[in-house]
Amino acid sequence: MAKVYTFLANGFEEIEAMAPIDILRRGGVEVKTVSITGSEYVESAHGVTVKADLKFEDAANFDDADIMLLPGGMPGASNLNNHEGVRQALMAQHKRGKRIGAICAGPMVLGSLGLLEGKQATCYPGFEKHLTGATYTAKLVQEDGNIITGEGPAAVLPYAYRILSYLAGEEKSATIQADMLYPQLMGK
Repeated sequence: MAKVYTFLANGFEEIEAMAPIDILRRGGVEVKTVSITGSEYVESAHGVTVKADLKFEDAANFDDADIMLLPGGMPGASNLNNHEGVRQALMAQHKRGKRIGAICAGPMVLGSLGLLEGKQATCYPGFEKHLTGATYTAKLVQEDGNIITGEGPAAVLPYAYRILSYLAGEEKSATIQADMLYPQLMGK
């Protein structure tokens, strides 16, 4: 079974964290939410408190990750960027050639690590200055090599379905999309 780690920091954007978790779990993917707060509890940008599956410091390592995900939201993305453990985990993931996803303000972390060098990427408008080394595309979802980025809250469904297709296949992703009535939203 594919495995995903979603890093959560105080100030994360709810929809950008929870919708991908929901969609991936519906698709049979194992998703672990990881709090970087020192507590199991993490407060979102809009005051919603969630209980993470584990605390960062309690994880032995993240070597089994098929993909690591960074939601946006402020100051959540800044908090992720300032967490040395998250930065090291992302660098190790990248060195292994494994996938990384970031949405909204989340790609700023990848930019600060140099992981977007020579890549195309998207982010929430105004954060493109943090995409060091990248070509900013302003697309809803942008894939380049092992990196997938999403523009913001409106991108969350196509972003999550694309990630599901990596981990469970196009057919499973299409089935979950149909079950969630996504084709109707897209006028199909």
